[in-house]
Amino acid sequence: MENKKYVFEDDVIFETDHFVVGQDWEVPICGFFIVATKRKIRSFMEFTDKESVEFMDVLRKVRKCMQKELDIDDVYMFQNEDTVHGFHLWMFPRSEWMEKFGRKIESVRPIMEYAEKNMMTGGQIEKVKRVAEGVRKALMK
Repeated sequence: MENKKYVFEDDVIFETDHFVVGQDWEVPICGFFIVATKRKIRSFMEFTDKESVEFMDVLRKVRKCMQKELDIDDVYMFQNEDTVHGFHLWMFPRSEWMEKFGRKIESVRPIMEYAEKNMMTGGQIEKVKRVAEGVRKALMK
């Protein structure tokens, strides 16, 4: 395992008036996207009506792209309001290699820890970059 910090020039996959979608680079899993508000808020309860509609549109577009471009059948979505980072939602893809960890919510943390410890390699990082770029291009169509 390489013990290196990777820096990425542009992690934006998709952007709208109120939201930014990016690849999570701390956990090198292809298609692990984060949807964040541009405005500093804690909860979707603070969305304006326009943001509410746009948020659902963003989620649908990204999720459809994950299915079509990455062949991801299942995604876990998480949002917690007690974070210092402001509103963001994780779109956590389920892949075959994750099955050994189980399919319950409790499996996500061990999967993330495994990826951080065992997949932070140049080859995996390049794969994540290629996938992120492919999704970016597909979303821009």
